[in-house]
Amino acid sequence: MSRQEAFAVRGVSKVFIGRTPVHALDGIDLDLPTGSFTCVVGPSGCGKSTLLRILGELETPTTGTVTSNLTAAGRVPASAFVFQEHGVFGWATVLDNVAFGEQMAGVSRRDRTEHARYWIGEVGLTGFESAYPHQLSGGMRQRIAIARAFATGSPCLLMDEPLGALDAQTRILMQEQLLGLWERERKTVVLVTHAIEEALLLGDRIVIMSARPGRVKDVIDVPFGRPRRLEIEATAEFAQLKQDIWESLRDEVQDSLRYA
Repeated sequence: MSRQEAFAVRGVSKVFIGRTPVHALDGIDLDLPTGSFTCVVGPSGCGKSTLLRILGELETPTTGTVTSNLTAAGRVPASAFVFQEHGVFGWATVLDNVAFGEQMAGVSRRDRTEHARYWIGEVGLTGFESAYPHQLSGGMRQRIAIARAFATGSPCLLMDEPLGALDAQTRILMQEQLLGLWERERKTVVLVTHAIEEALLLGDRIVIMSARPGRVKDVIDVPFGRPRRLEIEATAEFAQLKQDIWESLRDEVQDSLRYA
């Protein structure tokens, strides 16, 4: 495994055992370069989230291996998660939510508070440090989750439909914000999304997965340079690549509907 790879996934399969076994993933081979932004698209139920959880060691593969070169200081986890439903704590203030990861890692109150305030500012929530999640909009709550992930100091962010529950206008703003943060920090990011446009806007490359059991059907390098702006969505090249990805996905989505 090259030191330039954050993850090397080899022959990973996952079967969930129950009354009826569910074969979620089958023979996944994938290299994820350090500092890259990889987007994963595929039909519902194809194992995208399962793959993400295996990368983050929340699930273990039934067969196969995942090798990682990620390292983090002290008790800081190698990967931080951002989920679709925010994952913020309703009983904690914005400041305490953002500082939570470093609190669990044993970072001093002074340092974690300083880091939390910095990241709260970076996501545009300065002035809301003492607010509680129920007092904020959905977009603001998702900004808390993103700030907390960056504040942990983890070298990798694993993001599961982080913008999927937002309205269209808020989603655009959050895409811009996430682009800006990543381009400055250059963490390794793996983001699961159903939106082809979002994958093309954010990603260095796109992993297309088949219907369940999930397999890697294709890996597409995104040709647009960095820094990247929303204006690329108006280009003919963007439209053509979006159509090409949809053509690759169409049969997989149809297959997934047969078993829905």
